[in-house]
Amino acid sequence: MMRVLQVGKYYYPYMGGIETHLSVLCNELKPHVDFDVLVCNTKRETKRESVQGIPVTRCLEVSQVASTSLCPTMPLELSRRQYDLIHFHFPHPMGVVSYLASRRPARHGVVITYHSDIVRQRRLLRLYAPFMTRVMNRADAIICTSPNYLESSTELQRHRDKCTVIPYGIDVEQFRMTPEIEAAAAAIRQKYPGRPILLGVGRLIYYKGFEYAVRAMRSLDATLLLAGDGPLQRELESLARACGVADKVVFLGEIHNDALAPYYHAADLFVFPSVARSEAFGIVQLEAMACGVPVVNTDLASGVPFASRHDESGLTVEPRNAEAFAAAIGALLANPSRRAAFGEAARQRVAREFTKEVMAAQTLALYRRVHERVRSVAARSSSSADQPAVTAL
Repeated sequence: MMRVLQVGKYYYPYMGGIETHLSVLCNELKPHVDFDVLVCNTKRETKRESVQGIPVTRCLEVSQVASTSLCPTMPLELSRRQYDLIHFHFPHPMGVVSYLASRRPARHGVVITYHSDIVRQRRLLRLYAPFMTRVMNRADAIICTSPNYLESSTELQRHRDKCTVIPYGIDVEQFRMTPEIEAAAAAIRQKYPGRPILLGVGRLIYYKGFEYAVRAMRSLDATLLLAGDGPLQRELESLARACGVADKVVFLGEIHNDALAPYYHAADLFVFPSVARSEAFGIVQLEAMACGVPVVNTDLASGVPFASRHDESGLTVEPRNAEAFAAAIGALLANPSRRAAFGEAARQRVAREFTKEVMAAQTLALYRRVHERVRSVAARSSSSADQPAVTAL
């Protein structure tokens, strides 16, 4: 069985889009691939464990600089491993530096999933770029999660011949309506009665743009539920009070992925007001769509408007425009039939294009192509080395 080493920042049950993706991918492909996962820990200890049958090593983290984990044992952990393919999840400065500093198998393939450019940490990018370029040059294949991001990323354009678009996929069954989820969704609606429910899910950080959703509430007769925590929570709470909408905005705190389905099903609309390319896709959009909930998102140069398309599964407006965001929400709340049509189109598109099965099958096919190419090159090299030297007469 092919041995694949996954190198990411964190791993389930850590909450995050990339972490969720990595867990889904490993679990879907574990019958076909011998996986090993190497990530950072959020604590000052190295922890080895099996997570749903996947061996995971979490390297001790001594500090963070510009949101980058510093894990001094990661190069050693990499050096101890034999693998046929190594699969990186970028951006990951610690993983890149560790790989370049490690002892590596003589013959192995390199696959990169390029989740996002480094957008805000310019100083980090200047330090990281030469190392990233070395690994990008070494890569046999680069996975992009949307055609939009491939077209808009300068870094990806430099390596376009290696790029393959494989969108994220989710476990649709996790979001299918069941009697238990239906009862929980009804309880949520009863808790927030009398108004349509808008739902936003994500970390309360700068690129999520939740301040524009809060400002939009000034002209909307609805309840906004925000699921997630983060450094901007107090600032957003203050903004809600300043805008006079504190009674219409509810901060739910962090809700684990496994418990989100009832909130999606209770919602009339899903709001996704992101403002920067750091928001490369927005997997939570797919989760809402799988529940038949229309999306109002923003027209970023990223995968955000690819995941939920304008006038197909919802509406897309320009970023950083609270008035336009409010107008799109208001238009859909006022038109239940249009909202229902968008919701059904959203559900069908996820079932067709964004399932874990589709993502895993495409990724496995890519692994096999890269693995076969590496083996072929190794065989030719071995054959050439075995040929007797020819002496000119």
